[in-house]
Amino acid sequence: MDGEIKEAVGEIEKEMSKIVVGQQEVIRAIIRAILCNGHVLVEGVPGTAKTLIVKAIAKVMGCDVKRIQFTVDLLPSDLTGILSYTPKKGFEVLKGPLFTNFVIADEINRAPPKTQSALLEAMQENMVTIAKETHSLPQPFFVMATENPIETKGVYSLPEAQIDRFLFKLRISHPEFKEEIDILDKNITLKKFEDYELKSVLSPEKIINLQERVKEVFSSSAIQNYIVRIVSETRSPDFEFAKYIDYGASPRASIALFISSKAEALINGRDYVIPVDVQKVVFDILRHRIILNYEAEAKKISTEEIIKSVLEKISAP
Repeated sequence: MDGEIKEAVGEIEKEMSKIVVGQQEVIRAIIRAILCNGHVLVEGVPGTAKTLIVKAIAKVMGCDVKRIQFTVDLLPSDLTGILSYTPKKGFEVLKGPLFTNFVIADEINRAPPKTQSALLEAMQENMVTIAKETHSLPQPFFVMATENPIETKGVYSLPEAQIDRFLFKLRISHPEFKEEIDILDKNITLKKFEDYELKSVLSPEKIINLQERVKEVFSSSAIQNYIVRIVSETRSPDFEFAKYIDYGASPRASIALFISSKAEALINGRDYVIPVDVQKVVFDILRHRIILNYEAEAKKISTEEIIKSVLEKISAP
C-alpha cells in the first residue's frame, strides 16, 4: 500500500511537470498538506505560477477548483453565499465559491479582517453558516491562500492567530535561468490550460482514503519527544535567539509537525516516521509561527536561521 502511494505521488509530480517548470519542492509540500487535510499560505512575487500550481494540482487530483480574487470590498457573503428570495421559488440558498474542493484565495491580505475570518472559519470547521443554517463543505476541502510580499499599500496584515491556522507557509522564488528558458516554451499565455492534457491520477474519494492512511502511520515516542523538544525550544528563555523572539511556536505547531512528518513518511513509501521526515517539514511549519521582534528585523535575523539553529541544538533520536 505504501509503495502504491509513493507511486501515485510520482505520477502526480510527472503530470504537474507538463505545465509547471521547476517548483518541485513547492508541489511536494502542497501534496503533503493535502494528505494532512491542511491548508497552505504561499508567499511569492507576481508571476511565479502560484495560481497555476493549484489549478493544475486540482485537475491532476481529480477535484474541482475555484479561484477567489480578494479585494478590499469583498464581503464574507461573497465567499459563503446568501439566502435569496424570489416570488416563484421562495427562499433558496445560493452557495458561494467556497463550496468546492480546492480554493485559490488570491492576495488574501487585500481583504479586510472580517472577510479573512469567513475563509479561516471555513478552513477550521469545514462548514459555513448562511442565514443561521450550517452547511458542510465538500470533502476534501483545501485552501491555498497567496500573498504578495512586495505590496505595502491597500493590504491588511493577517493576525498571527489566523496565520497559525495554515498548516504550512511556503515561499515561491524566481526560477533558475535554465528553468526560465523552459517557461518560454511551456507558458500558459501561448496555450490554453486544456492543451496540456493533464490526467487525473486521484479522485476526492481516494484523497480522503489517503488522509485516513496518514493517521495510521506509526510515530514512536522518541520521535514525538523530538518534535516537542524542537517546538518548545522556540519558547525557551535559554535559547540563544530568545532575545529576538516575541512569541515562539504554539502546541498547534507540535500537532502540525506530528501529522506532517507522517505524510512525509507515507510519500516516501514508509509506514513509520524517522527524524529526517520531521526535519523535512519543520521549516514550512515553523516559518510563520515564530514571531520575531524589531531587534531581529534590524539585525536581519530570519526565522530560517532560527529554525536551523534549533535543529542543530536538538539532537535527533
